[in-house]
Amino acid sequence: MFGLDLTFLNWELLSKFVISGFWFSVQLTVVATLGGILLGTMLALMRLSGNKLLAIPATIYVNGMRSIPLVMVILWFFLLVPTLIGRPIGAELSATITFIAFEAAYFSEIVRAGIQSVSRGQVNAGRALGMTYGQNMRLIILPQAFRNMVPVLLTQTIILFQDTSLVYAIGAYDLLKGFTTAGKIYGRPEESYILAAVVYFVLCYSLSWMVKRLNNRIAIIR
Repeated sequence: MFGLDLTFLNWELLSKFVISGFWFSVQLTVVATLGGILLGTMLALMRLSGNKLLAIPATIYVNGMRSIPLVMVILWFFLLVPTLIGRPIGAELSATITFIAFEAAYFSEIVRAGIQSVSRGQVNAGRALGMTYGQNMRLIILPQAFRNMVPVLLTQTIILFQDTSLVYAIGAYDLLKGFTTAGKIYGRPEESYILAAVVYFVLCYSLSWMVKRLNNRIAIIR
């Protein structure tokens, strides 16, 4: 059909070119998600602290990152940091740091919305018990907020996995790079891109379906 030949896909191709790229994409997604949630939570707490010395820098960081395309941030970090420190840091490490820093801005907004979704009465109840701001957040607000945020956090993680394909710009070997390399070697670039799209679709659609089921279950519990 249209001169395409998808029969070139075999185990040798997968084991040599695709699987290693797939594992890098997964590892980058997991590390960036955990790091992004941690840094994003800190940014959200800074914005909600009521202290301008904390809130203003956090707001500038979040709004600034959300206003810049991810691929530009990846390129800036990869090209500028070696100049500043005097040595290259590698495409994989550069991609990991960039994704954590970038995704933290998006996770921050999710966490902030989750915290604000908790009833104000519970915040006041914690204060009435003599809890500090940190104790109130750690013991009362954040546990409830994270339960509300789970579906949205997982959805953002799926988007993050899709965005890992942008590391091609700095030469990191991810899932898309694996298919691209195989397509060039076997002389089937069109077929390799089609197969890459199918893999991304199957993985992301399956994960989205599971998130939807989880969201329905959480809604029933509420």
